[in-house]
Amino acid sequence: MTDRPRIVVTLHGPEQAALEEPTWATFDNYLVAVHRAGGDPVPLDPTSSPEERFAAFAVMDGLLLPGGADLDPGLYGEERHHTSQIEAVRDDLELEAWQAARRQGVPVLGVCRGFQAINVFSGGTLIQHLEGHDTSRVPAAHPLHLDPGSRLAAILGDADPMITTEVNSYHHQAVRPEDLAPGLVATGLAPHNHGDLVEALEAADPTDWLLGVQCHPERSEFMAPEFDRLWRAFVDAARVSSGRRRRS
Repeated sequence: MTDRPRIVVTLHGPEQAALEEPTWATFDNYLVAVHRAGGDPVPLDPTSSPEERFAAFAVMDGLLLPGGADLDPGLYGEERHHTSQIEAVRDDLELEAWQAARRQGVPVLGVCRGFQAINVFSGGTLIQHLEGHDTSRVPAAHPLHLDPGSRLAAILGDADPMITTEVNSYHHQAVRPEDLAPGLVATGLAPHNHGDLVEALEAADPTDWLLGVQCHPERSEFMAPEFDRLWRAFVDAARVSSGRRRRS
């Protein structure tokens, strides 16, 4: 028996991949990050059969919701903005995976779109378009200010919690403090001319390993090395979850 926890990773489908620029069309960086941190990635995409999904969810020790296309704003009761590019079949897959993960109580990590999905699936909303955030194909560097009492600050810090760092994000939709779902707390804020944006969130319940970041920690060429600790912390939490579930 391996001690590598099985991490379900939700990918986009082939039609959406064909629309993405080559740099962002591959999900290899996510799979490599999970494996390097000690996990066994279990990829699913919208073409995965019901049987494949059922089998993956049955052995899931953790769920990674990666970046990608915009979420359908119908999920949070809004009409679609003309700049939105959605992948409804992936929304369906990820909602199914999310519901399975929450039933089973396994750790969940969301990245970029996945960060936004956690908020929407929890009952929150998004701002659908930020002017100036769709003009660059290169992630934009900016400061991220962390709540020193948060799980993320403790993970990224060494001896002491990290209270500020620089991140790279690539998005045109966002979460404002007023968009945050009940049961979630903002643990990282980034300054913006529209006011502070939430760019890290966690469950309000400290026993619930649920964490999302708007930045791209899987892209080590863009990110500070301390974000490797985030992958290890996630996989370690999944390993604990795996052991607990197998004993029950």
